[in-house]
Amino acid sequence: MRWLAGGLLLIAILVAIYWTFLSPYCQLFGRYPYRGPSTNRVVALTFDDGPNEPYTSQILDYLDSRHIRATFFQVGSCVQRHPATTRRMVTAGHVIGNHSLTHSFSSYLRPGRYEREVHRTQEVLRRYVGRAPALARTPWLWRHPVLLRMLRAAALQPVSGVFCHALEVLQIDAAAIARAAVAKTRPGTILIFHDGFDARGGNRSQTVEAVKLTAEALLASGFQFVTVDELLDVPAYQPDVGH
Repeated sequence: MRWLAGGLLLIAILVAIYWTFLSPYCQLFGRYPYRGPSTNRVVALTFDDGPNEPYTSQILDYLDSRHIRATFFQVGSCVQRHPATTRRMVTAGHVIGNHSLTHSFSSYLRPGRYEREVHRTQEVLRRYVGRAPALARTPWLWRHPVLLRMLRAAALQPVSGVFCHALEVLQIDAAAIARAAVAKTRPGTILIFHDGFDARGGNRSQTVEAVKLTAEALLASGFQFVTVDELLDVPAYQPDVGH
């Protein structure tokens, strides 16, 4: 039975590590909101890891057709590949957030690298958006006290959220993604989809379809869509001091 006890202890340690450093819901190290305070039927659609063509534009086509504004946490290197897509988002009224420059976990392992990536991505987004974001989401939702303090010192509000489906990044069936997303949505939820994959892009056709199914179901049940800054009552962009 000793091996069983050891196995259970290892599982407990891994669960504790995940909950502390990666869980969407953990607030142990400070405010990293996964939902807003509203009790009204409002939800914020958010997208990570883009832009990634043609799938980001397919999502934008649908959102624009339904007059839905969303929040896109973008990877700086992807913005450099698809700057016109980012500009289209801003023109359509969507909000852009900082999601690092390379979306590489190794950036967390080298002192100062993630901070440099954040500031470089701010520069990239300022170039293509015209303003620097005031919202940031860390890749994989990784957090610890020093990282969160760094983001706040850079005038960035960390934003977590609720994953639409644990396996959405693997592009499982769109209907299954949508069912999970709708089931998880409550008033004030910040819902996370991925229009890209890390910084590599890839096929996101199931996500495109899942976004449509999810949004239509939520609209039918009386939900309205807002951007993250509206939901949290925080600025979307930093002041253009000196620019």
